[in-house]
Amino acid sequence: MTATRRVIIPLPDRDFDVTEVAVPWRLLVDAGHEVVFATERGATPAADPLLLTGVLFGKLGAEPEPKRFYEQMIQSPAFQKPITWEAIDPEAYDGMVLPGGHAPGMRQYLGSEALQAKVAAFWKLGRPVGAICHGVLVLARAKDPSTGKSLLWGRRTTCLPKYMERAAYFLTAWKLGRYYRTYPAYVEEEVREALAPSGQFERGPREYSRRGTATDHGPAFVVEDGDYVSARWPGDAYLFTERFLAKLEARAARG
Repeated sequence: MTATRRVIIPLPDRDFDVTEVAVPWRLLVDAGHEVVFATERGATPAADPLLLTGVLFGKLGAEPEPKRFYEQMIQSPAFQKPITWEAIDPEAYDGMVLPGGHAPGMRQYLGSEALQAKVAAFWKLGRPVGAICHGVLVLARAKDPSTGKSLLWGRRTTCLPKYMERAAYFLTAWKLGRYYRTYPAYVEEEVREALAPSGQFERGPREYSRRGTATDHGPAFVVEDGDYVSARWPGDAYLFTERFLAKLEARAARG
């Protein structure tokens, strides 16, 4: 049996994606690992409420199973009493997961230079890192202190594709304004700019609605590069976590 690993999941105070946090939490805990949450000042966080009730006419929100996982997760002591970003000691963790989300509260997390510094310090250790959807922006914006370049320079990655972000925005703008446009630039555009000129961005097959599940990874897509795994959106969350778990446990087996 693989030894228990500790995984840190930084979050904003509000508006993170339900599925992209609850699915990794549930699968990591079920595999016997410890999950530690961190927010800027240690406040108990909350997901984007529209993803629990339905973004538009009860649609576009999280699926029933991730919502059940979320209800379980918010009762856990680790979630109710997160540490602060400043208190993150990279050496104390075996893995890091960077979830996404698109509502305005995400900017606290996506734009924090203090958090980016912690992420860069962890990245330097060469331990498993998983980033999904907007969470890839944290890596794109974080800099390698020795080169001044993005952590993703020279790496292969995916993130929320422009076509997905644009479609969600056009579908809902009449009702929700810029709810689906976190920043003026699309996520894919910013991530591409952080990569080496040769370009290692992988968009994956086009998908607008079908989501992967615990038993069907058909619609899901992830990119693996060494101990780094990235994914596009909530529909990839199960496969994303499975691949992250494999890296975490493989590293544990190597000692």
